[in-house]
Amino acid sequence: MSFIRHKEDFVCDFCKKDIRGDGYTNHCNFCLYSKHVDIDPGDRLATCGGLMKPIYVSYTIKDSYILHRCLICHFERKNKIQIHDSVDAMAAIQKNSL
Repeated sequence: MSFIRHKEDFVCDFCKKDIRGDGYTNHCNFCLYSKHVDIDPGDRLATCGGLMKPIYVSYTIKDSYILHRCLICHFERKNKIQIHDSVDAMAAIQKNSL
């Protein structure tokens, strides 16, 4: 299945910040938490709805991502790091994953 773009604003369920979506936004750029709403990216077909905790950050030239794990069903997904994502939050995740 191919990606389905949804331009959606949301309030982060973890830190309660208002987030302006651009159609590719899938996590809070302040705390980096996400929500388990997709089976395939953008489809909004997941019934779990659990918070997706950011558990790992990878910085490489080819593939920079945040790994999220659902706190309910333990599903994991990589999500691309976005330009406005908090560097401090990513550093804290890296520190905690060591």
